[in-house]
Amino acid sequence: MEYHNPVLLKESVDGLNIQPGGVYVDVTFGGGGHSREILNRLGENGKLFAFDQDKDALENAIKDSRFTLINENFRFLKRFLRFYGVKQVDGILGDFGVSSHQFNEAERGFSTRFDAKLDMRMDQTSKLSAYEVINEYDETQLRDIFYEYGELKNAPKLARTIVHERKDSPIENSDKLNEILKPLLFKGRENKILAQIYQAIRIEVNQEIEVLKEFLLQTEEILKPGGRLSLISYHSLEDRLVKRYIRSGMFKGEPEKDMFGNISVPFKKVGKLIVPSNEEIKENNRARSAKLRIAQKL
Repeated sequence: MEYHNPVLLKESVDGLNIQPGGVYVDVTFGGGGHSREILNRLGENGKLFAFDQDKDALENAIKDSRFTLINENFRFLKRFLRFYGVKQVDGILGDFGVSSHQFNEAERGFSTRFDAKLDMRMDQTSKLSAYEVINEYDETQLRDIFYEYGELKNAPKLARTIVHERKDSPIENSDKLNEILKPLLFKGRENKILAQIYQAIRIEVNQEIEVLKEFLLQTEEILKPGGRLSLISYHSLEDRLVKRYIRSGMFKGEPEKDMFGNISVPFKKVGKLIVPSNEEIKENNRARSAKLRIAQKL
C-alpha cells in the first residue's frame, strides 16, 4: 500500500476475535489496511466504523455497505458512534503511529528528512502547529515538552537555544530548526535525538497523550462484555498508558480493594505483548518499535 503499510496486520485483527455479525471500530483508519482485513472477516450483517481526522485519509475510503468512515478525532469516539445509533461494539482497534503518508509528504513537516514549514498537524484545520510551539511557547513550556514527550535529558539546553535563536527572526522551517539544534545533538546519535525532538513537538501539536487518555476512558463503556481492545503503540509514553489502563483501568495509582482484598478492573489482558517479527521489520522499517497489547472487557 502506498499510503501506509499496516503494522502487525494479522496479529492485531486476530486479537479482535471477530464475530461475523459483530460491530467493530478502527479508530486510526489511515490507509485502511486494518479496516480491509476486518471487513474480510465480517459477515454480511457485520458493521465497521472507522475514524481519521486527516482529510487525506478520506481518499482511501472503502466502498462497502458495511463500512462507515468518520472524519473526526477518535477522542470523540462515543459522541459519533451515538450519532450513528451505536452504544456498544464488539471490538476496537487502534494503531497510534504516524502514517507513512504523513511522514513522506514533505509539506506536512513530520519528517526530519525534508525541509518544510513547521506544521505536524494531523488535523490540518487545527490552529496549533509546530510553528506556534517553536516560536510562541516560553522556555519552561518547551523544556517540559522535550523532557516529558521526547524523554530528552538535555531538554533545558534545547529550550534555551530555541528561545535565544528566535529573538532575531522566527524559526519557520525544519532546516533552520535542525541547524539551530545541531550543536546539541550527540555525535553518532544525531538522527535518533532529532527524531525524539520532532516526536515531542508532534505530540504537543496533536495533544496525543490527552487524546489517548480520553479515548481509553471511553472504551470501558463502549465495549460489550467480552469485547476486545487491540492497540498498537510506538513509543513508551503511549505503551505505558495502554498497559496501565488495561491492568487497572487507571493511568496512575492503584484501584481500591474491597473488604476481602479484591479489586474490580474493567479489562483483562489477552496473551502477552506482541512485537513485529524480524521479517516484518525488514519489509517495513517503521514497524520496529511497534507494541501490540490485547485486552478483553470483563
